[in-house]
Amino acid sequence: MERNFVKKGFVFKRFEAENIPPFDKLFEIFKELITHTSGDFDEAIEWLRQLDTEYKLTDENYTIDDFIEDLKKKGYIREEIEGGGGMAITAKTERAIRQQALNQIFGKLRKSRSGNHSTKQLGLGDEHTGEFRNYNFGDSLDKISMTESLRNAQIQHGADDFRMTEDDLVVEETHHKSQMSTVLMIDISHSMILYGEDRITPAKKVAMALAELITTRYPKDTLDILVFGNDAWRISIGDLPYLQVGPYHTNTVAGLELAMDLLRRKRNTNKQIFMITDGKPSCLRERDGSYYQNSVGLDPYIVEKCYNAASQARKLHIPITTFMIAQDPYLERFVREFTQANQGKAFFTGLKGLGEMIFEDYETNRKKKIKG
Repeated sequence: MERNFVKKGFVFKRFEAENIPPFDKLFEIFKELITHTSGDFDEAIEWLRQLDTEYKLTDENYTIDDFIEDLKKKGYIREEIEGGGGMAITAKTERAIRQQALNQIFGKLRKSRSGNHSTKQLGLGDEHTGEFRNYNFGDSLDKISMTESLRNAQIQHGADDFRMTEDDLVVEETHHKSQMSTVLMIDISHSMILYGEDRITPAKKVAMALAELITTRYPKDTLDILVFGNDAWRISIGDLPYLQVGPYHTNTVAGLELAMDLLRRKRNTNKQIFMITDGKPSCLRERDGSYYQNSVGLDPYIVEKCYNAASQARKLHIPITTFMIAQDPYLERFVREFTQANQGKAFFTGLKGLGEMIFEDYETNRKKKIKG
């Protein structure tokens, strides 16, 4: 008898790099550079040319100039009419940058479905659970499971005398899909780039990723983004790639007051504030319009105002999650006391894991129960 033997085991082959088109390879690098240069096309291209010189990114068949021409043809850049000409990125590039930030920070979520964050509360929701209960007067008719109800009727009355009564009806339990209104506060004071540490670029990436995540996958949620320096103001998603720090102090109170004002207008049950900061408030705007500033240590007058704002947010049932991106025991103590006043959360983190931790906390708060 002839036997057929099936060989089992691993087959090792020489590694073959994925054949990536030259434009795609350069575009990945370009998106990273344009984020670091806050949307300055000329500076990003200059960096790209330096990298090309050092790492031989191109050859005679496809040069940096060819890449720039392709950016024009594909609609990623356009010529500026005002301001002396030159090139500028388009909305298409802004979207590509947000998508890249989403993939970098939240890449593990690619298989999740849009808008499908549920609470543990059963009720008149729209996510099926696979669990059934008897029909009660007042239940919505569209929640009745006809398959299970017909099965009950057949079992209880038989095929010869088939009929369906109210006692045969069953309803499938569903989960509520909660909605969340989030305000993301970004500190743009000068301290965010002090001592050669770039804290603003990772903060921008997180904001862009969070914006892309919410707008594409949780369209029922709302996200407002504001920045705070001497004052606080709201910015659009399209402004994020161009965000830069300024010669500002840190008016944390102004940021919190604007955030609470934005959330008061939202109808969603669940509301929250995320604040990315190096933790040191140093400025207040007085009622007469003047500024009270003190960069030396933690000013008790400014700190007390911060605690009052945190307490006010707690009364409005708005938790504040603070992401402290500087390592200073003196400032960490302030953040802990601030968090205690709000009964919120605080993460003391380096820049590397910032996005992942913001997402984890976003998901946790996102799953709060809806009352009623």
